[in-house]
Amino acid sequence: MRQRPLRHTARGNLPSELSGFIGRGAELAEVGRLLETSRLVTVTGVGGVGKSRLVLAAARSAAGGAREAPDRRGAQEAEGAQEAHAPGQERYCDGVWLAELACVRDPALLELTLSEALGLTDHTTRPPRTVLAEHLAGKRLLLVLDGFEHLVDETAGLVRELLLHSPGLRVLAAGRRRLEVDGERTFPLAPPVPEEALALLAARASAADPDFAVTGANRAELVEVCARLDGIPLALELAAGRLRTLSPAQVLTRLEDRFGLLTGGARGGLPRHRALRTAIGWSHELCTPAERLLWARLSVFAGQFDLDAAEYVCAGPDMPVEGVLDLVGELLAQSLLVREETAAGVRFRMLETVRLYGAGWLESLGDAVRLRRRHRDWYMGLATWCELDWFSPRQHEVAALVEAELPNLRLALECCLDEPDELHLGQYLAGTLWFYWAGCGRLTEGRHWLDRTLDPPGGAVTEYESSRLKALWVLGYVAALQGDATASMCALYECRDGAARSGNRVAAAYAVHRLGCLALVSDDMARARELLGEALEQYRAAGELNSNVLMCQVELGMALAFLGDLPGALALCGEAREICEERGERWTRAYALYVQAYAALEGGGTQEARRLLSECVEINHAFHDLVGLVLALELLALVTVAEGDPAEAAVLQGAAEPMWGGVGLQLFGSGYFNAPRLMCRERAGELLGAERYAAYAAEGRELGREALVLRALRGAARVPRPAAERGGVPGPRVARSTAPADQP
Repeated sequence: MRQRPLRHTARGNLPSELSGFIGRGAELAEVGRLLETSRLVTVTGVGGVGKSRLVLAAARSAAGGAREAPDRRGAQEAEGAQEAHAPGQERYCDGVWLAELACVRDPALLELTLSEALGLTDHTTRPPRTVLAEHLAGKRLLLVLDGFEHLVDETAGLVRELLLHSPGLRVLAAGRRRLEVDGERTFPLAPPVPEEALALLAARASAADPDFAVTGANRAELVEVCARLDGIPLALELAAGRLRTLSPAQVLTRLEDRFGLLTGGARGGLPRHRALRTAIGWSHELCTPAERLLWARLSVFAGQFDLDAAEYVCAGPDMPVEGVLDLVGELLAQSLLVREETAAGVRFRMLETVRLYGAGWLESLGDAVRLRRRHRDWYMGLATWCELDWFSPRQHEVAALVEAELPNLRLALECCLDEPDELHLGQYLAGTLWFYWAGCGRLTEGRHWLDRTLDPPGGAVTEYESSRLKALWVLGYVAALQGDATASMCALYECRDGAARSGNRVAAAYAVHRLGCLALVSDDMARARELLGEALEQYRAAGELNSNVLMCQVELGMALAFLGDLPGALALCGEAREICEERGERWTRAYALYVQAYAALEGGGTQEARRLLSECVEINHAFHDLVGLVLALELLALVTVAEGDPAEAAVLQGAAEPMWGGVGLQLFGSGYFNAPRLMCRERAGELLGAERYAAYAAEGRELGREALVLRALRGAARVPRPAAERGGVPGPRVARSTAPADQP
C-alpha cells in the first residue's frame, strides 16, 4: 500500500509504487478532468478509502503528460508549435511535487515542509511563506498535498495565498475534509465498486500467499467479506493479510461474531467509518496481547523508525527487548506495519489510520506520557551520537539518517518544549543538531527551534547553563549565515559572557569563533583574522578537535587569502585538508578546497583550480550546502573564463545567480565573496558582448540545480585551449573587486 521514498529530480519527487494500483479508472479520469478546469482539486473521504493512492496515480498521470519548458534558444520555434501539444503537457513543465503532511504536528513547520518537498534551500531570515511564494510565482507545476486534515486552517490559508500569487500553480489535495478555498473543486471518493474491491482483496492476498486464488468455492464468501468491510481498501488490505492463515469462511465468521457491537458504531455514524473501525479493531483483536502492546507503543513514532529505536522505546519488563524483532515481524505480516528501504537503511512505518488507533489504545493504558519521554530520550541519544559521528567517514550516512529521522526529532523537540522543567533538553537537542542546520541546508528550521528553546512562551528559565550556552553559539552561527548580524551578535555576546562567568572554556571558544565567522561574512577581514586566530588558540588549549575547529582553521585561511596572504592561507587549509582526509571529514574539506582553488586561480593554475572546485561542488551538492555550492560555482565560472570559454562561463554564472536568493543576505554586499561573480560578468561580457552574454546567462537560469551540477562536473574533463587560441585571455586575479558589489 505504501510507496517508495521520495526522490527529487528536475521534474518532481513522486515516489514509485511498491504494489499495483487496482481499478479506479473512472475516478482517475474524473480527477484528471477536474484538474483541467480547476486550479485546486481536493479528494475527500474516510481514512483508508484510498485517497492517497488515487491522487498519486493522478499525479503520475499528470507527470507523464508534462514536458520540459522550452530552451530559450528554441523559444521562437516552441511558441509556434505550442498549439500542437495538449494543454497538460505545458501545464506542469516545472514538475509534479508531493508534500506529505500527516507527520507535521507543528503548524509553524507547514511552509518548511512544502519547501523541502519542492527541493528549496533558503539560508535567509525571510519567512518561509515568502520564499515559497517567490519560488512558485513564475512556475507551472502541480503540487500534491496529502494528509492535511489536522492542519486544515493553516493549509487552507497557505494554499489560498500561493494560488493567488502563482498563476501557473495547480494543487491536488487529499484529506478527510475539503479546504474551503475559493475555486476549490471537491471529489468525494467512495469505496470501489464490488468487482474492484474483490480484485484488490485477491491481489493483496496473492501477494501475501502465492497459493491464494479466487475460486468458485470461495468467491461468494470473499464477496461477502468485501461487502462487510464496505469495500474500503485499507480494510481489505488488512483482511488480505489474514487470508494467509484463515480461510475466507473463517474471516467472515470472525467479522460477524466478534465485532457486531463495533459495526453498530456511534449513532448517526457513516457505515464506511464503522466498517473501517471494524477492520482495524478486528485486526487488533486477532493480535496477541504482546502484539497489541507493541502496536500501541509504536504509535509514539512520527513517520519512519528503525528496529533499534523500536527496541529501546518499546521494550520493558513486560516486553523483553529480544522479542521486539519477532513482534515487528508479526505486525508486518498482518499489514499493520510497512517495511521501506531508504538511504538510511531498512525502516518501518505505521499507516496513519492504524497509528491513530494504536495511540488511542496507548492513552487508554495510561502509558502515553512515559512512552513519549522514552521516545525523546532515544532521539536525544541519536542526535548526540550523530554529532560525534559527523566528524568521521560516516558523515554522509549521518546526514541521511538525520534527514530520515527529522519527523521524530521534531517530535522530541516538541516534547522538551511541553515540559518547562525539561527546557534545557530542548536547548541541548537544538544545539546538538548544529551540523544538520548549518551543514545540510536547514538554517531556517534550525533557527525556528533555537529561537523557541531559547525564548519559550512564558519565559521559562533553565538552570542548565551549558545547554543554553551551546544553543546560543549555534543560534549565533545560524543567524550569521542567514545574514542577521544583530541576532548573531546578541546571541554570541551572551554566550561569551556566560561562558566567562561559568568558566566554560569550550563555549567561550565557540563564541569567539562564530564572532569571527560573522566578521568574515561582513567583509571585516582584519577583525575576522584576529577573532578566528584567537578562537583557534582557545580550541587547541581546550583540546577540542572536530569539524567546527577545522572550519575555524579554514575560515582563517579564507580571511588570509582575501587579505592577500596566499602562503599563509594555503598552509592553514592544507593542514586542515590533511586532517579531514585522515578522519574522513568531507563537509569542512569542501571549504578548504575552495580556498585552495582560489589561491590556484590567483597564480594562474586554472586546471588545478577546476579540479579542486569540481570536488568542492560535488561535496556541497551532496550535503545541500547552498552557501558553499554557490561560491564554488561562481569561482568555477571565473575559471572557465580564464580557460577561454566565456559562453560556458556565462551559462554557469547565469545558473548560479538565482541561488543567491536563498543565501544569507549579507553576502550580497560582500566585495570579497562577490568578486568572482563580478569579474566573470565583466570579462565574459567583454568577450561576448552584452547581448550574447545576456542570452547565455538566461540559458543558465533555466537549468535546475541537478542539471547545473552535472554540467559543472562534466566540465572537469575539459582541456583548456592554448592562450594563443583563446586570444591571450589572462588568468584573472580574484582579489577584492573594486567594482560595486551589486545584487544579482
